[in-house]
Amino acid sequence: MKRIAWAVPGLALCAALLAGCGTDAHEFYGTGPGHGAHGGGNAAVSTPVAAPVTTPSGDVDAVDVMFLQMMGPHNGQGVRLARLARDRPARPEVRILAAAIATTQEAETATMAGWLRAWGRPLTADPGEHAAHGGMPGLTEAEIGSVADAPPAEFERRFLNMVIAQQDDAIQLARLEAMNGVNPEVRALAGRIEASRTAQIQRMLALLGR
Repeated sequence: MKRIAWAVPGLALCAALLAGCGTDAHEFYGTGPGHGAHGGGNAAVSTPVAAPVTTPSGDVDAVDVMFLQMMGPHNGQGVRLARLARDRPARPEVRILAAAIATTQEAETATMAGWLRAWGRPLTADPGEHAAHGGMPGLTEAEIGSVADAPPAEFERRFLNMVIAQQDDAIQLARLEAMNGVNPEVRALAGRIEASRTAQIQRMLALLGR
């Protein structure tokens, strides 16, 4: 399975990302109802938790902003992927885990979008800024489609393997923030993301029998 590489050659990348364009959180992050050719869903499940109105205390730097701008779209893809388990053949424990992943990532996305708005920052940077430095973690439409269109006997295995890869990308982003970010609340969020994704990967490996 091909993964999209990413690289961070220092804070020059972080500064470049601040010039990106803004857009609506539901549209870009893919957390609105029925988003995506393979990841539609009902409004009751897909509506994110309302973003907080308070601004995180403390300083904020380009790394903090970059992390939020990259993690939001990444979560959007994760929600799309997780929703695939709702109406396809999978064990109950896999569906429960997938629902928990979607709920957690929707709440995180709403929080991150709220922080960026409070700081007057765009919700995302121009994708070209990421490509110039090796790209950013993400799934291609073909990869999502390979899970969505998997034969019934293959769905669960493909789904779990793809979610594991996607969650590992989130861990790498979170570690970057933990190493280089300065805002305590953003760093704390990164720590929670690393911990939750690590636990989820361990659970999915167990479900795969590894």
